[in-house]
Amino acid sequence: MSVEPPDQRKRDVLMAVIAEYVATAEPVGSRAVARRHMRGLSPATIRNTMADLEELGYLSQPHTSAGRVPTDKAYRFYVDQLERIPWMGAPAEGPAPPPAVASTDAAEQIMAETPTRLSVGTHMTGILLAPPLRQTALDRIELVRLGEDRAVLVVVTDTGWVTARPVSPGPHTADELREAGKTFTRRYRGKTFRQILDDVAAPSDPLDPLWTRGRPLLEQIVALLQDRSLFISGATHLLDHPDLSDMATMRALLRTFDEKARLVDLLSRMAEERGIQVVIGRENPVEGMQECSLITSTYTYRDQVLGILGVVGPRRMAYSDVMSVVDETARQVSQSLARVRHQLYLPSS
Repeated sequence: MSVEPPDQRKRDVLMAVIAEYVATAEPVGSRAVARRHMRGLSPATIRNTMADLEELGYLSQPHTSAGRVPTDKAYRFYVDQLERIPWMGAPAEGPAPPPAVASTDAAEQIMAETPTRLSVGTHMTGILLAPPLRQTALDRIELVRLGEDRAVLVVVTDTGWVTARPVSPGPHTADELREAGKTFTRRYRGKTFRQILDDVAAPSDPLDPLWTRGRPLLEQIVALLQDRSLFISGATHLLDHPDLSDMATMRALLRTFDEKARLVDLLSRMAEERGIQVVIGRENPVEGMQECSLITSTYTYRDQVLGILGVVGPRRMAYSDVMSVVDETARQVSQSLARVRHQLYLPSS
């Protein structure tokens, strides 16, 4: 929970410093604040107030003779203020609506293209985590043999979403595969994927035939239920922001994008809470992202959270504008996924 500056003058000066720094990317001095933001106060008064804000941890001074820059605590205060007012609205410039197509690869197309639109609309890095199936309940599983060494695993959720993946059928006949799907469905219909995974990890009866005879198939089903697909676009945009020009910072960030696992885990946990979320600097548990801010919003299908999307950018950003773009994009994705509903095959890694 953030701690607000103690009085109105400090709040006003802090907001002015943040606005000036976002606009210029240069340390802010008291004269700039007085000239462009607070003409009713003298530079000396503003300088004293900025010194107080530095003591409170809202500002820092990169060099003795330089102006001051906002800290993570300052940005958190700013974002918390935004969340208390009706800041949202259609952005002046942002990503175009996702395509209203109805082909069997429509979901994957939407998910692959959305981060690019986010990246273009914000000049930052766009990300999208495909539907977190762990939070979804199972309707049925089907196993269909397609040939001598080919089969397809089909998972249908309680909302009608379909996920399909090729699997290795092993020695099982077509009838045996079909029966295995029915057995799995009878046991787990109505349970969430998280509950299923917990049960498979610690079965009450290790000698159950479902485990002993169908272990290879079971492992492939578990792999699908655990799967996450993370789409990333525009990582090189971050090189254009002076705040992130340090090569060590960029290497750590690009390594996080490349390895994905920790970012997927973070986004999966964030997807458990609806709506806009903002993670600033060292609030982020992923070390390679602690020089950045992460702004996300969940997207839904039939009022059920399916996944999360957003942008990674510098801590120095126009938060209101970026939050608006992310929020609007999540709304568009939700609408587009509703249009292609039963034809969908969700993307897989």
